[in-house]
Amino acid sequence: MTLVRIGIAVAIVFGMGEPATAQAPAPEVRRLTMEAAVRIALENNLSVRVARIDPQIQDLSVAQAHAAWSPTLTSTFQGASTDSPSNSFLSGAQGTKTSDARFNSNVGVEQTLPWGGRYNIGWDGARSTTTNIFSNFSPQVRSSLALTYRQPLLRGFSIDSARQQVLVTQKNREIADVTVRQTIALTSRAVRHAYWDLAYAIASLGVQRQSLDLARESLRNTRARIEIGTTPPIDAIEAEAEVAQREEAVILGEAQIATAEDALRTLVYDPAAADFWTLRIEPADLPPFAPAVVDVDMAVRSALERRSDLQQSRKNLEAADVNLRYFRNQTLPDVTASVDYGLIGLGGTQFVRGAGFPGPVIGRSKRSFAAVLGDLFSNDFPSWTASLSVSYPIGATPQEAGLARTRLQYSQQQTQLRNAELQVAAQVREAGRQVLTNQRRVDTTAVSRQLAERRLEAEQRKLGAGTSTSFFVFQAQRDLAQARNNELLATIDYHRSIVDFETIQEAPLR
Repeated sequence: MTLVRIGIAVAIVFGMGEPATAQAPAPEVRRLTMEAAVRIALENNLSVRVARIDPQIQDLSVAQAHAAWSPTLTSTFQGASTDSPSNSFLSGAQGTKTSDARFNSNVGVEQTLPWGGRYNIGWDGARSTTTNIFSNFSPQVRSSLALTYRQPLLRGFSIDSARQQVLVTQKNREIADVTVRQTIALTSRAVRHAYWDLAYAIASLGVQRQSLDLARESLRNTRARIEIGTTPPIDAIEAEAEVAQREEAVILGEAQIATAEDALRTLVYDPAAADFWTLRIEPADLPPFAPAVVDVDMAVRSALERRSDLQQSRKNLEAADVNLRYFRNQTLPDVTASVDYGLIGLGGTQFVRGAGFPGPVIGRSKRSFAAVLGDLFSNDFPSWTASLSVSYPIGATPQEAGLARTRLQYSQQQTQLRNAELQVAAQVREAGRQVLTNQRRVDTTAVSRQLAERRLEAEQRKLGAGTSTSFFVFQAQRDLAQARNNELLATIDYHRSIVDFETIQEAPLR
């Protein structure tokens, strides 16, 4: 374990790389802790930004559904004039035609109520003039007030299309919150994995450089033995080839670091920043290996309660239950109670006629529009109507087919939820198993690395005593480099499995 920590620490120091040329300024190096990387990513990551917009969209959908209950103001203003030719002595025309002029106005409010009822209140005002000799008013003013209320008693009483839409959009709003939490959990996991990938790339490069130093030292020793005549000159070729191979491994390791840096920067930083692509990222904290206690049963219970995909399925099931209630209600008879209440008032200039038909106009009396409105407010001329209408289709109906389909879909979603819960339990158990497996891998690879170190020391002593060859020394060096890499990889995989074990209780791993 100690060598792993030393290797990682040496690799972090490597952050200097090769000396920069005098013409190109050294890029900024930013030391970043894992928690800081996650925090910055949750502010800058584009996927998180996109996910956080969805609840706002769903808020507007909820408001749009609630708008079905908003009152509506209506108004109409109309003027008309008609000249009618005289076709009878009873037409009332004075001369060859009868002229009528009208002006009507209407103002009303109508609204659908959250319990399914609907009302309409309307006020009408009209003024008309005529040349008809039989008319007793000219001009005539008229006003009326009407109130209508409709209330479904069975179909549409407990739930209707407006309430269905409101309840479904509210569930979609809750699903949007769950989706945001899922995106945050998956983004945090991706950042932690990218952080460990960069740490591994840096540490692995440190191992490759250590291996290159050993190869160069072996080359120097081989050349020294060639100079004193204890080793044939051909042995230098093998040593030089080994150095070239390990130089290639260092080059590939440097490229791996650049790739890991790009992966981490695209998750963490704002791409609009000027130094987005030039910034160097250096892991600031690499916690040592510490065996964790894994309680799989508790983790399964936690996942069944908190997993975002299960919560989404439950919300969808609740939305399906709303649809089931709606279609069940739609199969009921349509029974509607209606009440209509109206008031009317009449005024204007009234003709007082003498004897005869139609009688000469002997006087006029005027009744103002205020008096007409007084008739309305004093309830002088009321009228009302109460009715109960019942309708029920005979035979199969679309509502019954919709109810049957919704029941099947509801049953299907229940089964899918149970299957998803089973899959989640299996996934959590597997993630816990990976943590325990990687713990054992770290112990095993540490032993392998220690044995590889002892073997290299033995081969070097045998080479010094003349009982071994450079080939076996180089083979031992390669085995030691591989053992060190295996230990690093096992440690990184262990930390990654811890991240996965925590994340899989929150969201499905992609």
